This record gives sequence, structure tokens and C-alpha cells, in this order.
Amino acid sequence: MKLELKNITKYYGNYPALQDISATLTEGVYGLLGPNGAGKTTLINTLIGILPATNGTIYLDGENTAQMGERYFDMIGYMPQYPKFYANFTVREFMEYMCQIKGVQNAEERMGEVLAFVNLQENQGKRIGALSGGMRQRLGIAQAILNDPKLLVLDEPTAGLDPGERIRFRNLISQLAGRRIILLATHIVSDIECIATEILLLKEGKLVMQGTSKQLEDSIQGKVWELTANRPDAMLLSDLYCVSNMKRQDQNYLLRIVNERKPLRGAQTVLPNLDDVFLYTFFQPNEGEQ
Repeated sequence: MKLELKNITKYYGNYPALQDISATLTEGVYGLLGPNGAGKTTLINTLIGILPATNGTIYLDGENTAQMGERYFDMIGYMPQYPKFYANFTVREFMEYMCQIKGVQNAEERMGEVLAFVNLQENQGKRIGALSGGMRQRLGIAQAILNDPKLLVLDEPTAGLDPGERIRFRNLISQLAGRRIILLATHIVSDIECIATEILLLKEGKLVMQGTSKQLEDSIQGKVWELTANRPDAMLLSDLYCVSNMKRQDQNYLLRIVNERKPLRGAQTVLPNLDDVFLYTFFQPNEGEQ
């Protein structure tokens, strides 16, 4: 299975929310990473057919998705950011409702499989308004995979979850990745660092980079530094440079700095991680701003 985005552009009036985005996705998990306002949700809404692109074309296995109609929509599973469920519905009532909307065959059997997969089978009688945040997110996954989609799209799926639920959610996504394309949009690096086949970096509506975690980390090799400084110097350095971590060590601080050049004598280069890539791509100040 192959999904191709060719020169996707989206304008809101004169504002370019997406600018000439081209990418190819095959089976696996793809992280769409960018800060708030980067255009992630606009790209997702264009991809799943909610918004028409101003320019550009999306192809699924070589076929223009705009010409596929319902055949394309039947292949999509979608979980929006902060999904709005009917609070008075029970879990079971909601899933039955979604089975009817999606035209799911063997609905009873499929519903049981999906609820078991997300560990909600024993909560079928609970009203959605009484579920915890993590349980509601798992219900969001359940409704998204009811139709066994070939393209699963998740918009900020771990927003508001505690670390334990976030880990559980990541594990669920990994189990789903075998026979489909999964696109997971987030601004939280740890959500995708361990599970993504590739990561797409979106900045101000432009796709600035696509690659594996290692490829992205290798792209800033020699631009991450560590040094030790006393408190006044550490505070000054944090104002002047992009500091990805600051750790107290006795009376001093160990600083991790992302910068094109060696920030100070005594700074040593260290291996980059994905957090460093995120800071370098989206928050690295220009030379003149330092």
C-alpha cells in the first residue's frame, strides 16, 4: 500500500496553511511532528477529505483519492484531537452506533474484538461521561479501527494523558501497525520516538524534513553540546542559546545546548537525540538573535 502526497497546498484566504507538501508513505507508523500552529491538523483534514486542497493531489496506490469517493473514505480510520463523544451513551451504545455509521459487517463480533483489544470489554455498560481520560482515548482508537482501516489517522491522540496511559497508548499503536499506514500527529517527541517508522517535520505549513529517527539525529551531528557552568552563567547561557536540558550538579549546572557552533570554550559535542532535532528545527535562533 502506498499513499502519495503531491504538492499539497492549502490557503485560508491569503494565508498559506500548507505549502507544496510532497511525501510518500507505505505501511508503518509515521509521526507528524511540529509545534502548535505548524499545520498538522490542516494536513490531516486535507488527507482524510474534510478539507479540499487548494492545489495538489493525493494518490492511493496510484489512484487519485478525490476520484475514489466512498471507496477511499471506507479505508480511513480517524481519531480527532479531543474527540467529542455522547456523554450519556454507554460504551456499547456508542460502538453500536459507530458500527451502523461505518456499515461494519458482523458488528457484534467486530465490536467484541475491538473492545477487547483496547481493554474496554468490561466497561461496555459505563456511560462515556464517567470514563477517565485514558479510557476515552482508548474508546477513540476503538471507533477508529472498527472498519479495519488501511489508513489510520490520529490527531494529538495522547493530549491530556498521564505517562502511564501514554505508554499504553503507544503500545496499542505499535500493535496496529502491521498492515496499514498510521499517521500520528503530535508535538510530543516521546509519543513517536520509539514507534515511528519515519518522522515528518512540519514547520509553518512546510514539510522541512522526513526520515527515520536516526537519519534526523544524524542531520544535526556536531551541533549538540554539553558544558558545565555556575548558576549565573547557566542563566545567561539559557537566554543566549537553545538549551535542551539543564541539570543541577552540586553548585553547578550541566547544560545541553543545541547550536550551530561551539557556544563556549570547554563545550564538548554529544550525540543528538530527537528532542535536540525538535529544538534545532523549530526553536533554534538565528545567528543574529544570539
